[in-house]
Amino acid sequence: MADFSVHWVFAFGVLGNIVSFFVFLSPLPTFYKMYKKKSTEGYQSIPCVVALFSAMLWIYYAFLKTNTTLLITINTFGCFVEIIYVGFYLFYASKEARVQTIKLLLLLVVGGFGAIVLVSQFLFEGAVRVQVVGWICLVCSLCVFVAPLCIVKQVIKTKSVEYMPFLLSVFLTLSAVMWFFYGLLLKDFNIAIPNALGFIFGILQMVLYVMYYNKKEEEFVKEQNLPELKNHVIILHNEKKFPELSEEQIIEIVKLGSLISCTQKFDLALCLHENIAEDHKRLRKTLEI
Repeated sequence: MADFSVHWVFAFGVLGNIVSFFVFLSPLPTFYKMYKKKSTEGYQSIPCVVALFSAMLWIYYAFLKTNTTLLITINTFGCFVEIIYVGFYLFYASKEARVQTIKLLLLLVVGGFGAIVLVSQFLFEGAVRVQVVGWICLVCSLCVFVAPLCIVKQVIKTKSVEYMPFLLSVFLTLSAVMWFFYGLLLKDFNIAIPNALGFIFGILQMVLYVMYYNKKEEEFVKEQNLPELKNHVIILHNEKKFPELSEEQIIEIVKLGSLISCTQKFDLALCLHENIAEDHKRLRKTLEI
């Protein structure tokens, strides 16, 4: 029975490595946009810096424990990738964003990680040290899952999902499922608990993406069907002055024009002239009677 459990632990660990591999690579489209536009625009460096800090912590935690080699492999790869991402961001970021990113790196990666290692090595021993570092990893993992939510406010405000990578949310959710079962079977709740909450956060991000993606499509279709009239000018090729048309009449004329096939020629000025002339004739007949 124990061997069966070990096999499942290994299986979920391998699956977790595979999915997490794509998690670390999922921001590639975002950085490709930065490369094309030569600017970071509205993107934030916080998720990358926090992910780098988290990967370093998990490596330290895995070295303190036993039978956690699969944690070391994927987080080593994660450190390598996140360092490249941060360097890429610094290259294209504005001066203000670059300074903020460097401050965050010094605060978390240098100061934070260094302090955790020193304090845990000198103040704690054995199982207590592992437990303390595990709690810190638990909190940091929650921050990694929450970090992409820093752009939720921007998504709601702009009603655009341009800066919320959907692939990242999908792979984070799948990764959370794999690592949850890995930690559960390994009886390591420092791994299982944050990934349970990570699954919930991932679902919320995907729901938000679907909501605002559909809204964006509906607005696009609406704009195509009912173009604004303030930028359109109707010219009447006639010296005679005709009564001004109301806004409702103009809207009805534009709707009528949109129903006509593109292959047909429609002379709007002539149509208006004939309709108004007929109205004048009817009015004269009425006055004569």
